[in-house]
Amino acid sequence: MRDLQDIDTVGVVGAGTMGSGIAQVAATVGYDVVMRDIEQPLIDEGFDRIDDSLSRFVEKEQLSRSEADAAVDRVTGTTDLDDLADCDYVIEAAIENMDIKQDIFADLDDVVDDDVVLATNTSTLSITTIASATDRPELVAGLHFMNPAPIMEGLELVVGERTSQETVALSHEFAEDLGKRTWEADDKPGFVVNRVLMPWINEGIRAYDEGVASKADMDAGLKLGTNVPMGPLELADHIGLDVCLDASQTLAEELGDRYKPPYLLKRKVDAGDLGRKTGRGFYEYD
Repeated sequence: MRDLQDIDTVGVVGAGTMGSGIAQVAATVGYDVVMRDIEQPLIDEGFDRIDDSLSRFVEKEQLSRSEADAAVDRVTGTTDLDDLADCDYVIEAAIENMDIKQDIFADLDDVVDDDVVLATNTSTLSITTIASATDRPELVAGLHFMNPAPIMEGLELVVGERTSQETVALSHEFAEDLGKRTWEADDKPGFVVNRVLMPWINEGIRAYDEGVASKADMDAGLKLGTNVPMGPLELADHIGLDVCLDASQTLAEELGDRYKPPYLLKRKVDAGDLGRKTGRGFYEYD
C-alpha cells in the first residue's frame, strides 16, 4: 500500500456539492485532482461551485487570487472513469444509493492500481457492503466529509469489517494533510454524526409541525439553549431535505422506528422544497 508521500493525484468520483467540495479541498492544499462525473454539464456545474467557493475565500482574504487560480488549475474534469487510472487515492462522492456505489467501486477496482485506497464519502451506507464489490476490501474505508467540505474542519473516518489498520492510518494522515481533524467510527448505521444528528433534526421538525413553537423559535431555542450554530430546521435546509429524508429512511430500515422520518419532511421533499439548493425549504432563500 502507498504511503502519504506517494500520493500526488487524488481521484474524486462525483462533481456535485460534496464531490466538488472535496476536489477543492485537495487542490487547495496542493494535490492534483481528477474529478469525474457522468455528464459534462455536471462537471461544469462542479467547476462553477469551486470557482464560487474559492472566490468567497479570496473576498475574505483567506486565499490570494493567485492561490485560488492555482487550485482550479490543479483540477481536471472528466466523464471517463479510466482517467482515474493514475490516481494515488480515490474518494467516491456519488449519490447515496448502494447499487450505484457498488457499481462504481467494482469499476474503480478494475481501473486503479491494486495498492490504491478507495474511500467513500457515504454518510449512512455500510462500508463493508460497498467494499464487497471489490477485490481489495482491506483498502476500502469511509471518508465522510462534513458539508460544506471546504469549510467544515471535521472528517469522519469509518472502518469496515475488512479495512486494514494500514488503510486507517494512511487515511488519518491524508485527512490531516487536507487540514481536517478526524474521528473514527465503526461501520454501524449512521456512524457517529448521522446516528445522533438525524433524530435531532427529525424531532425538531416534528415539534414544529405539532405547534410546540414557530420555526424561528424552534431554531432559536436550540441555538441559544445548546450553543449550536444552527437549529434543526435551519440545518435541515442547509443539508438538503432530500438528503435528510434519504438518511432517515436508511437508518430506519436498519435501526427501527426511532429514525422514521416525520411526515412534514416527506411532504416538503415531495413538493420539491429541498432547502437552500432549491431556494425554499422550511425557510425561503434568495
